[in-house]
Amino acid sequence: MARSATIPFICIILLTITAFYMCNAEESSVDFVKKTVSSHPIVIFSKSYCPYCKRAKGVFKELNKKPYVIELDEREDGGKIQNALGELVGRRTVPQVFINGKHLGGSDDTIEAYESGELAELLGISSSQKTDL
Repeated sequence: MARSATIPFICIILLTITAFYMCNAEESSVDFVKKTVSSHPIVIFSKSYCPYCKRAKGVFKELNKKPYVIELDEREDGGKIQNALGELVGRRTVPQVFINGKHLGGSDDTIEAYESGELAELLGISSSQKTDL
């Protein structure tokens, strides 16, 4: 009789351990995003094949600025990072662009900031260094 009571107890322990590790894995992705964004002046969470991501990266090429790019499709934990972005900024779509720790937005937001001069201001460069896209 004691043996049959042990099996459900072991199952409960295993489920608890699994849930703990799953929560910590998600939390570590949030921590990864926060650490990455705070460690680099320009960060783009991207997917290598995405035309909108290529467009956003092109803006920084025009400005002769090199962003720190995380290609989510080239990482095993890319889905978890994308979920963490959704949790942190309310969007899972890519690209997601950060300037000096501040969330700028996606491709359209980046283009708009570029064309209005806001991006140059955020980067501390003269808006005369940009060209129309």
